[in-house]
Amino acid sequence: MKVIATNIGEAVTFEWNGKEEETGIFKYPTEKPLYLSKDDVKGDTVIDRVHHAGINKACYLFSADYYPYWKNLYPDMEWDWGMFGENLTVEGLEESKIKVGNMYRLGSALVQISQPREPCYKLGIRFGTQDILRQFIAHNHPGTYVKILEEGQVAAGDALILVKESENALTVKDFYELIFAKEKNKELLTLFMNNDAVPQYKKDRFKKYQ
Repeated sequence: MKVIATNIGEAVTFEWNGKEEETGIFKYPTEKPLYLSKDDVKGDTVIDRVHHAGINKACYLFSADYYPYWKNLYPDMEWDWGMFGENLTVEGLEESKIKVGNMYRLGSALVQISQPREPCYKLGIRFGTQDILRQFIAHNHPGTYVKILEEGQVAAGDALILVKESENALTVKDFYELIFAKEKNKELLTLFMNNDAVPQYKKDRFKKYQ
């Protein structure tokens, strides 16, 4: 896996249900390296810190491999890297092959896979239609957030080098499917609850399915 774009954004104001709101989802490529801190990407805009940034969502990675799929669905949009609000666009990122808890050297930072991205209405604002939420969930390639174990810089061209593979078999794709499945797969649920890298608040929400 290799980083092909580093993306940051500024606050954009929009109207939602009669109220004026702001979002940081409008991210665009920058030629500068990004500094990954424990809680966020330095220099990036985070408006809603309840649902974005923080220890378990410090940096968001999305696969470059699926841009052609989305470009085909939305051919009239002006496309660039960062369209999904990702800080790092990564070539070769495949959610079914990445275990939650895997640790990677990424530039000079050390990161750990923490959880998939769950889309919200602000992705619909970026794309100009809330239809993309349903499409994004169905496509099953959500990208992943990472936890920053060691702060550091990352630049375009840097590779994700596996340092330690999780002993728990839960993948990012498994995690994502478990979130949206009406009937929770018991085997996946067991892996989920026993995975030390899954955020505790997520486990608390899933206790009712055990």
